[in-house]
Parts: sequence; structure tokens; C-alpha cells
Amino acid sequence: MSQNKISENVINWELVSVNPNSKNWNWKDLFCFWGVNVQTIIGFSLIASLYVIYNLNFFAVFFGSILGSILVYFFSNLIGKPSQKYGLPFATLLRISLGFKGAKYFGFLRSLVGIFMFGIQTYFLSKAISYLIRILFFTIDNTILDQDIFLMFLLGLNIIDWSSLILCIAIQIYIFSKGMLANRKIINFSAIVVYSGMIFFFFVILLTDVRLTSKAFTEILNFDNFLDYNNFIPLVSVAGTIFAYFSIILISFGDFSRYVKNEKQLKNGNLSLLLNLLVFSFFAVFIVAGSDLFLNQKFEDINKIFTNPTDIIGKFDNLQITVITLFFIIIASASTNLIANFIPSQYSLINFVPNKLNLKKVSYTIGFFGFIIGILWPTLLSQIGILSFIDTFGSFFGPISGVMIVNYHLINRSKIEIKDIHKFSFESSFNYSNGWHIKAIYSIIIGFIFSSSTIWNYDLMFLQSYAWIIGTLVSGFVYYLLEKK
Repeated sequence: MSQNKISENVINWELVSVNPNSKNWNWKDLFCFWGVNVQTIIGFSLIASLYVIYNLNFFAVFFGSILGSILVYFFSNLIGKPSQKYGLPFATLLRISLGFKGAKYFGFLRSLVGIFMFGIQTYFLSKAISYLIRILFFTIDNTILDQDIFLMFLLGLNIIDWSSLILCIAIQIYIFSKGMLANRKIINFSAIVVYSGMIFFFFVILLTDVRLTSKAFTEILNFDNFLDYNNFIPLVSVAGTIFAYFSIILISFGDFSRYVKNEKQLKNGNLSLLLNLLVFSFFAVFIVAGSDLFLNQKFEDINKIFTNPTDIIGKFDNLQITVITLFFIIIASASTNLIANFIPSQYSLINFVPNKLNLKKVSYTIGFFGFIIGILWPTLLSQIGILSFIDTFGSFFGPISGVMIVNYHLINRSKIEIKDIHKFSFESSFNYSNGWHIKAIYSIIIGFIFSSSTIWNYDLMFLQSYAWIIGTLVSGFVYYLLEKK
């Protein structure tokens, strides 16, 4: 086989360096990027739940969140810098550390997790759409939903659920497959719109009774135990929880940082995560605290604090507010699905068969398998504990990141031979052992053992929030020792 033929197998225009004219992201774009990652139902519930779990301990949750975001900031800069400098996505950079074949198969793990989570997220997104359809039918005729056609179920889904899921898949594939220029607009639009929705929701709660809701919020700001050493463990736990929430983004952050203008914009943009977390936390906690006070006045049987925005809205029993909120939830969920699952899966799948795949083909592939997962989720996949296995696959992400960070910043001293990264030949410095970098793979496996043990070893489960960092540190350290030996 000729060298040209071999080189052709690893070249794809989506995997090469970004055109300098396309590197137009600034800190504002990254502000919206991190905003979209915060603005989810899970993010809302997580932040609000932390205050409930730790008895509204402002110090532990607030400063724990700051510590967690600082950790994310630190690692996002380390991971994002090489992609920003050379304009390369995660899948291509992986070749430097693991070799061409190692990058193909270990990168494929990112696609597997991304596609699976895309399917699950799409299912829940379709549920929001189905609620809107049901509301529309009910307002037209409140007996329509009692018809036999709506009472027939297949795999736990009726005709409205099936229609919503198909519509949800089709719209996402159509919009998300248009490339990063269009995706950037989606991300920025979503962040602004959802924050507008949070402000709207905030005033809905505030204006129910300004004096009482304000009082409920200010009571959370309790500094009585500000310097209590007992806050240390809760603070560390909160920091780990916040970091774990964002860790899925970190490994493939280069897919986005490659479009950032310069390193200064990258660092400032990543720092905006802290601002996003503070702003979103303020709205989330105020809404939960204010709504809890209001609902306890309205109902006598409320015996828990609602932290899920859909539960809160459901209790208000206001059709207009419910519809508006569902629209915001749909926008937030779709944009998060794009960033966390869809785009990383695109690049990793293309790298798996670079000479045959493009954005359109991999988008259809992600959509097809995402649709199958969405169909099977309610009746099968959610019942068999498959998320534990997905988490196990995800345990590779920290170790892979550790090897990539050490290889770029310490071993190669921030330099990459671009001419070799797209040339799978014996002359390429990234060929290693016929396309596999054995030392790096060995280091990843060692790191994986440590990170996955926090999932499967009962005695180590208390460290699960730090599984990504543990895997990163172990694999990075082992790899450094092997390379410097």
C-alpha cells in the first residue's frame, strides 16, 4: 500500500485545523457555551438540591460551587489550549497521545457515551413536546385525549409520544448537522433565551408576595456557621458534585475551543463559568425558596421542597405559565444535547472512518441510534441499570484526559508536528507501534481501574464525584514516569 493511500485513510476536512477566518469565538461565546451547560433541568435541580441536602448551608454550597467551578476552569484551560492553538478537535489531538489506531478506538468510546446520552436526553425532550401537544388538544376539546387512539400504547408510548419522539429527532438532526457556524448561533440564542426565561420565572415567584418570598431567600444567607470546620467535608463534597456535573464536557472541550480567537479569550471565557454558576444559582435558589413558601401557604399537604422546575410549575396550576416554561425547557434541553452529546459524537465517529464519513452521515447515524435508545428507554433500558455501564465507559474519560494533558504540556512541551498528525505512515512520529501507543494505553488502563473503582467498589463510592480527577492524575502520573524512564 502506498504512503498516499495510507495517508488518505486518516484525512477528513472536519478533522484538520480550523481555517483562521473561522476562529471567531470570543469570551462571550464561551460564556453562552458554559451557560447552556448550566441551564438544564438537571443543573437547576442539582444546585437547588444541594442547598436542601446540606440544610441550606450557604457557606458549604456557595463556596463548594466556586471551588468546583475553579477545578473545571483549571482543567478546561489545560485541555482546551492545544485545540485553540492548533485548531484541532479532540479526536485528532488524541492521535498525538494514543497513535492513529488508539485514537480511533478510544475516541469511539466518547461516541458511544454521547449517542446513548443523546437518545436519553431526546426522550425527555420529546416528553416536554408531548405535554405541549396534550395541552393543545385539551384546550381544543377536553375529551379528545379520551379517544381510543390515544389510549393505545406500544413500548410504553402512545401515538402522541411516538409523534413527539420522531419530531424531536428529526428537528435536532436537521438543525445540528449544519456545522459549527450554525451551532454557535444555536448556543448563543439558547443561553440568552433561557436566562430570559429564568428572569421571567423569578418575577413570577417574586410577585406572588414580594415581602414573603424575599424573606425566604434572605434566610438562606445564613452566616452563623461561616467559619465552622464542620463545613469542610460538605464543601469538598459539593465541589466534587459540581465538577462531576461538568466533567462529561471536559474531555471533548477541544471541539469548541478550536474556534476561539486566542488564549486570552479562552481563559476569560472559561472564567465565565464561575459567573454563570453564580447567576444561575441565585435564580434557582430564589425560585425554589420562594415557591416553597408560596406553596406551603396555598396547600396544607406539602411535605417536601420541590427542586425540579416542572414539579414547581405543575403545583402553580397556571396553563399559560406552564406552556411558557415548557418552551424554555425544550430550548435548554436541546442546546445541552447539542453540546454535551451530539457534537462530540460527530467528530469521534468521523475519526473512526475518516475517509467515508462526513457531518451529514454521522448526524443521521447518531439520530438513528438515538431514536432506538429513546424508544427503548422507558420500558427496557431504564429498568436494567444500564447507566452504571455508561458511567463505567465514562470512567475512561479522566484517564484519557490525563494522558493528553501530560503528553502535550510536559512531554511535547506544547508543540505538535502538524504534518505528521494527518499522515498514517511509518515516517509519522505518531505511528508508534503500528498505530498504537502502548505506554499511553497502559497508563489509561491503570487510571481506569482507579476511576471505575469508585463506581463498583462500595467502600470507594464516596469518591465517585472525583472519579474523573482521580483517573486523570493516576494515568497522567503513570504516563509521565513511563515516558521519562
